Amino acid sequence: MGAPLSQIELDAETVEGIGALPERERKIAGRSPAQIAWLHLRRDVVSMIALGVCVLIVLIAIASPFLANAKVLEPYAFHNSLVGGLGSMPTGGWGGMGWSHWFGVEPGTGRDVFSRVLLGVSFSILIATSATLLSVLIGGVIGIISGYMGGASDFWLSRFMDLVLCFPQTLMLLALSPVLKQRISDLGVPAGTATSAVYLILVLGFFSGPYFGRIIRGQVLSLRNREFVEAARSLGAKRRRIWFRELAPNLWAPLLVFASLTLPLNIGAEAALSFLGVGLQPPTPSLGNILSNSVNYYSADPAFFYLPGITLVLIVLAFNLLGDGLRDALDPKSAR
Repeated sequence: MGAPLSQIELDAETVEGIGALPERERKIAGRSPAQIAWLHLRRDVVSMIALGVCVLIVLIAIASPFLANAKVLEPYAFHNSLVGGLGSMPTGGWGGMGWSHWFGVEPGTGRDVFSRVLLGVSFSILIATSATLLSVLIGGVIGIISGYMGGASDFWLSRFMDLVLCFPQTLMLLALSPVLKQRISDLGVPAGTATSAVYLILVLGFFSGPYFGRIIRGQVLSLRNREFVEAARSLGAKRRRIWFRELAPNLWAPLLVFASLTLPLNIGAEAALSFLGVGLQPPTPSLGNILSNSVNYYSADPAFFYLPGITLVLIVLAFNLLGDGLRDALDPKSAR
């Protein structure tokens, strides 16, 4: 036998062997938490279908106002020739449905129901999204401060959240509507649709915030003694920096899950309030006031009642399924 190879020769052969490996075998790239979550989400067929539907809904919500301005959609145009007879009902079958009016026309006015539903989706998504962002902001700030500070600050902020959660939300929204709308109008907001939209955003965001605040408080309690927080504190970082530069970036997962689950709740709440008459008022379309008007014709014109209702159900269902999928993908303890 020949002399054994030296360590240098072995290392050289090892390096040459590694260099001969394919590129995909030599590179072992790690995945970020976002990439891992997306990988798990892609494997969930229901969540991916819900994601596609939600993207379509958002695109419709963005495009509808522009289509209405371009006269492609005509949510406010009257078509008196399409209604007639007792009660000014649509003259065609199934509420006047056809190629020109996919959902039929509105009894009494002849307005295109499809155009009004699409524009109503825009207003509903805008109000629900704004209210969700406001609730995330309120709940996030309160939860971070309460969980980090502890002591008296934690006690009083927690009692404030408990107090808000004690109020029956729907009754409070109905009772506060006349007073708060007048105050909002006095601040310079144009009366009518703008005042109603601002009112819905403020009250829905305020009453949803404490739910999220309690979740964030629990997360911060487990993070405030971690090494990166102790390191920032030892370097003399101020509380505000620790709250929003150290703790907040580590809370993006519950933030995203909470927002995705709260958005459909706010869509349903906006529709319910508009149905009860304290939300957007006609002629501005909303899924709630369209349903409120269609109740009077549910037996004579069932298409006018069922089609907007099915649209609302599909929107809420899609966002709920997407929220459930995000929760499972972002929670490492969930069973996948």
